[in-house]
Amino acid sequence: MQPTTQSFKQNARVALSDAQLQRALAGLPTGLVANRAAARARLPEFEDLRDIGRDIKDHTLAHLDLYLEEYERNATAAGAKVHWAATAAEARDIILRICREVNAKIVTKGKSMISEEIGLNDELQSAGMEVVETDLGEYLVQIRGETPSHIIAPAIHLTQDQVEADFRRLHTKLPKDRVLTDPAQLVGEARQVLREKFVAADVGITGANFLIAETGSSVIVTNEGNGDLTQSLARVHIALASIEKIVPTREDVCSILRLLARSATGQEFSTYTTFSTGPRRPEDPDGPEAYHVVILDNGRSEMLGTAFREVLRCIRCGACMNHCPVYGAIGGHAYGWVYPGPIGSVLTPSLIGVRDAADLPNASTFCGRCEEVCPMKIPLTKLMRHHREAEFELGGPSARYRLGLKAWAWLARRPRLYHTTMRLVAAVLGGLGRRRGAFRSLPFAGGWTRHRDFPAPQGRTFQQLWAEHKAGAPR
Repeated sequence: MQPTTQSFKQNARVALSDAQLQRALAGLPTGLVANRAAARARLPEFEDLRDIGRDIKDHTLAHLDLYLEEYERNATAAGAKVHWAATAAEARDIILRICREVNAKIVTKGKSMISEEIGLNDELQSAGMEVVETDLGEYLVQIRGETPSHIIAPAIHLTQDQVEADFRRLHTKLPKDRVLTDPAQLVGEARQVLREKFVAADVGITGANFLIAETGSSVIVTNEGNGDLTQSLARVHIALASIEKIVPTREDVCSILRLLARSATGQEFSTYTTFSTGPRRPEDPDGPEAYHVVILDNGRSEMLGTAFREVLRCIRCGACMNHCPVYGAIGGHAYGWVYPGPIGSVLTPSLIGVRDAADLPNASTFCGRCEEVCPMKIPLTKLMRHHREAEFELGGPSARYRLGLKAWAWLARRPRLYHTTMRLVAAVLGGLGRRRGAFRSLPFAGGWTRHRDFPAPQGRTFQQLWAEHKAGAPR
């Protein structure tokens, strides 16, 4: 999947005018956002856990080489085969080779953002294999020929009517008169189709929410059980993870798991949390005959010695995008690559270069909601600001934008002139907009007024109120 972030502005314009998308996104505040707030309120030690989670990840990143070596040692001792991939191409080659060695015809997949990052599905399909996404959201976007629009809710941009139409169009072997009027019926239909694939699969591929150095285990967190079926029914299980997914101990994982589901979906714990260690042993009732782990770098090690190391604490909960007003307005596809929202606005430029993803760190109001809710306390706005500074040093943004910024900076460095100018502008706009209370269009503010009214200034400015306060304060 090639990054296409340079078309972000056009994508955003299209998304803002997409009535169906706007209906789908309207549920965010009353869904995932409200659930997270309720779950956080029920856990008094939530803020302490955030500190613990941050410290665990910071410690691990500071000693990443040691923990990766320990993981490989313990995973190998448990019967796994660990593969190291420096680039996306190397990861694809490794997985393709494993699949070819077992003459795989059908490959089932659990949800994995890393597989999206490396473009795995296209690679396997080009080699003649049938690749089936088994997470319901991923299955929905796959049958539509789309990519995920969210880290934990890949099909959040779709409405129920769209899903029903797709099922009736593609599930031609099922009765035409079946009822698909509520989510449970849609899930039941998807289960009926996917169960056949689970049983027939030669290789099952999953991501990994965590890799545990202490035991050589991989951990997946799901709400559907599809991950368990993917990795236990196929003859070969391949776990695909990036280097920052490593944590030192089982105790560390349990601490972070207390944050993950609460931040993601508002659950106390996800329905399924599965620890996998090696292939099936003689006494095991099920499990794969072979267990491979592919660990990907793809530019992350270059971030370790920089300010952007902090973004590698991310546990992919999606809370930042759930609370982001920009994501809530345009959805995930507008960002143009795998990682949308605030986390994508930091991670994507770090991985593919700020020159090719310059619009993303600028797609923020800097309201700070993203880092306020981030369970790992990643300073997302600070890191976006670093990318903006880097873009400026490279000669971006446009000459017009830079000229406007220089003009504002010149005025802002002269406080008296700035305050006088702002009072004058506020007075003029207040007078012109007094009758309607807002402007539908304004010179130099078309980007705002194209989608919302600009409120007319009312009353005194903050500076005037502050001056009056100071003048009336007792000395």
